[in-house]
Amino acid sequence: MIGGELIKALVEGADIAVSDKSEAELDVQAVLKEYLRLEREITERAKDVLQKRNLPYEQFGKVKRALAGEKGLGLGEEGLEWITNQMIESFMQSPHVEEIFSDDSTLRRKMTDILKRHMMVEEELDAEVRRRIKILEEGTATWEVEYNKALDQIKRNRGLE
Repeated sequence: MIGGELIKALVEGADIAVSDKSEAELDVQAVLKEYLRLEREITERAKDVLQKRNLPYEQFGKVKRALAGEKGLGLGEEGLEWITNQMIESFMQSPHVEEIFSDDSTLRRKMTDILKRHMMVEEELDAEVRRRIKILEEGTATWEVEYNKALDQIKRNRGLE
């Protein structure tokens, strides 16, 4: 969904010209998937660090930010900058993007607006899942399993999968 919306907005806004819209969407999806892969990797490493150092779960965010910083990956708002930079780089190298008409800051602003809108949906989903499993202790294996089950169920119910 995000890839299609981004490419559509940029093409209709005369910011880019593409030779193959679906392939250009796949380029965007590749950047998003790589970000998610790196973010999951950092999350797992942060959990390992907490366990190895016997740190409380409250330290998770701090450890995760430190690990992300080491990899040069932004989280949250800073993650948007990383994603948009990667997408612009992808557009420059993609054989499916024929021309880029707008400057980087214009592209970045338009992409950030779309990405933020989708992030708000993710935040709403996260809040709903947390309300459903609030009796479980966050950071435990049971919490992780139940979180993913509830998230999948809510996404199915809303037709997001």
